[in-house]
Amino acid sequence: VKIIAGQWRGRNLPFPDIKGLRPTPVRVRETVFNWLQYDVIASRCLDLYAGSGALGMEAASRGAKAVVQVEDDAQVCRQLKQNAELVSASQVKIVQQDVFRYLAGNAQMYDLVFLDPPFSKGYAVQAANWLEEKLWLANHAKIYIEVENTLKLTGLPENWKKLKHKKAGEVAYYLFERMD
Repeated sequence: VKIIAGQWRGRNLPFPDIKGLRPTPVRVRETVFNWLQYDVIASRCLDLYAGSGALGMEAASRGAKAVVQVEDDAQVCRQLKQNAELVSASQVKIVQQDVFRYLAGNAQMYDLVFLDPPFSKGYAVQAANWLEEKLWLANHAKIYIEVENTLKLTGLPENWKKLKHKKAGEVAYYLFERMD
């Protein structure tokens, strides 16, 4: 995974070849971070289903104050930790845990959330609702959701305003803002 911009621009970070692990494509990340350019600096960022770590590490590279990457797979977490050490990303914390178990824990407020669950599992809407119901989001937090382009995102929290939406190949991606 190549970091696009920020202090680690151009750095390639390795990730394991695991079935179902699909890094967010570069052109999608470029678009997303163009959407978020004024929201990343000094933000508290939560990267759920971190996978390759591309979204969270890109946010850290671009000036996020703190990034928590939550991932269930032990091998993937080892690589995420190695990648954070490789670039001396002291603001990045890796949590090896099921996302729903993590969200059931003690909530902390985040300004920016990346929600990129495995395809065909139906986790996106449930995780989105847990973020809202369990008080993980600051007012006006931005929430990025990446899902298969055939999925209809219905049942999201009513106070989330859709700001942006695009499709690229098999992926649909959205940016929401949590309203008061």
